[in-house]
Amino acid sequence: MTDVAEDDLTAEIARLRAELDAWKARAAAAEAAADHDVLTPALNRRGFVAAMQRTMAYCQRHDVPAVLLYLDMDGFKGVNDRLGHAAGDAALVAVAKLFLANLRESDAVGRMGGDEFALLMLNAGLDEGRAKARQLSEAMTSEGFVWEGERAPLGGSFGVRAWEGHTDPEVWLTEADAAMWVRKKGR
Repeated sequence: MTDVAEDDLTAEIARLRAELDAWKARAAAAEAAADHDVLTPALNRRGFVAAMQRTMAYCQRHDVPAVLLYLDMDGFKGVNDRLGHAAGDAALVAVAKLFLANLRESDAVGRMGGDEFALLMLNAGLDEGRAKARQLSEAMTSEGFVWEGERAPLGGSFGVRAWEGHTDPEVWLTEADAAMWVRKKGR
């Protein structure tokens, strides 16, 4: 083989490797986007359910506790109605950021849709989950949300369910959602 042909082949291999690396990066970005909410910095339902599956497997294998918090925001419709949908979107972003700032790296925050969020805490039981729900509820109320100089109160009702050997994330989510509705109706 001539030096020119060998150089051309080496250059083509380098170009193909660079192209492959670019495609891998795009695929990784697409995969990450598929698991994250388009509006907030939280996971979307698909990404959160995947985090739940990993957590449940870890809990099963290592016999450690976990707790699931399910939040339905109180008064969110009023924010949308009074201040507009852009304000509502900004309020959702603010709530997601508040949750992420107040949880550990090993925990997960997901937006389940609309104004509902779920939080998953590893190595935490029912008491820790209830304490975290109280802390986050107080933070939402005290920090509130300011849109164009107008303060809008934020609040929410939390349902808290400990992991009890669940193998189906949807069942666990349904239980936490039901606990949230019991709490919401009890107010």
